Amino acid sequence: MNELPEPDHIIEIDLPKVAKSGMVWTVISFILLLAILVVLKGGFAFTFSFWDLLLFIGGYIALIVLHEAFHLLGFRLFGGVPWKRMIVGLNLKLGIAYATTDKPMTNAAIRKALLLPFWTTGIVPGLIGLYMESGILIGLAAFLIGGAAGDFAMYKELRKSPDNWLVKDDPERPKLYLYQPGRIGDTMMSSTESKET
Repeated sequence: MNELPEPDHIIEIDLPKVAKSGMVWTVISFILLLAILVVLKGGFAFTFSFWDLLLFIGGYIALIVLHEAFHLLGFRLFGGVPWKRMIVGLNLKLGIAYATTDKPMTNAAIRKALLLPFWTTGIVPGLIGLYMESGILIGLAAFLIGGAAGDFAMYKELRKSPDNWLVKDDPERPKLYLYQPGRIGDTMMSSTESKET
């Protein structure tokens, strides 16, 4: 944030509140997916073994990685962010995985990038799980839908600002800095050009 002016607005997410919301959405999603399965198939029967548990854990880790990868893809597709300007990592202190960029994006673009993983790692596995009658996929989908609670919290706050405002993600905390159009264009262009040459 050292080369940027004071933001016009700051969005900071309350992680304990988001964690509670995520747990609620995980339970609701799981119950809803099971109810849909009962309606579609007339019932369900799951078996669960030690190998299923290992498969669930491996699938969960893989989908978390994919969740962050789809954020990066969203930055590229919707915000035009170059791959070399993207960062992905794990904050053990906060207990979160993250994907970010040092390049500001429009509010409209970052909102799309925020929700892309919800569809690809939550809804799609849920639909496949329903089709295959797979309890593992349904459970994974529920966890990933609940895991998108932070993204939805940011999305909800971003909807209060105009689409053309610029949004800069904080690289270390669940915080977004918003700027009216034109406030950081010249500053960011000069720093962007120096980084990319």
